[in-house]
Amino acid sequence: MKLSAPIYHLKRKAKRLSREEDIPLHDALDRIATTEGFSAWSMLAAKAGAQTPANKLFPQFRPGDLVLVGARPGQGKTLMSLELAVEAMKSGQRAAFFSLEYTEKDVLDRLRAMGVAPAQFDKLLEVDCSDAISADYVVKQMANAPRGTVVVIDYLQVLDQRRDNPDLTVQVRALKSFARDKGLIVVFISQIDRSYDPAIKPCPDIHDVRLPNPLDLTLFDKTCFLNNTEVQFRAAS
Repeated sequence: MKLSAPIYHLKRKAKRLSREEDIPLHDALDRIATTEGFSAWSMLAAKAGAQTPANKLFPQFRPGDLVLVGARPGQGKTLMSLELAVEAMKSGQRAAFFSLEYTEKDVLDRLRAMGVAPAQFDKLLEVDCSDAISADYVVKQMANAPRGTVVVIDYLQVLDQRRDNPDLTVQVRALKSFARDKGLIVVFISQIDRSYDPAIKPCPDIHDVRLPNPLDLTLFDKTCFLNNTEVQFRAAS
C-alpha cells in the first residue's frame, strides 16, 4: 500500500491534529494511520520503514565515508539520518547520534514514531546531547567504537557556533581523518540556505549548503539532498 505522502509529512499532520484537537500525539498518529489504511501508526511506520530511501542508500556507504545529508526544515533530513542509523543497527553495527538540537527523549521519541523500539537496539545505540559536542568531543567519545559504526552529527553548522571550537574546516578534517583511521561512517545533517528555490531545481545540491564560514565541501565523500519526495544521492568522483 502506497502512502499518500512521505511519512514525515504525515507526522507533521499528526502533530498539527494533536494541537488542534488537544489529543495525545500517539492518538493523533493512530488516527492519521487509519486514513492511510492501517490499524495503528506502528503498522504504518513498519511498512514505511521497509521501503525508505535509506534501505537503498546504506549499502552504498563504506567505512571511512564522510556523508552530508541536507534539506530545508521539515523535509526529512533528520528522519533520513535516523533511518541510516537504524539500517546500520539492523545489520548488527553500532550507531551514535550526537545532537546539539534535540534532547535524548526527543531522539528516542522520533525513533518510536518511525516504528522503531529503542529497546530493540539498546546495546547498539548511543544518544549524546551534550552542550560540549565538537569534533574533539566526538573523537573522544567514539575512540573505542568498532569499525562500521555510523556516527550522526546534528548538525554541521552548529559545530561552528561556539567561539572556543576550532574553525569548521579544521573540525571536519579531523573527523574525516578519524573516520578513515577507525573505519567509521560519519553522517552530518546540514542546513540548506534560504535562497534555495525549489521552483528552479527540484532538489538542493552542494551549492545550496548554508555556510556562515568557509568550508571545503569536497571533504565529503557522499551527499544526499532531499526536498518533498525527491532524494538525490551522489558519491564523490
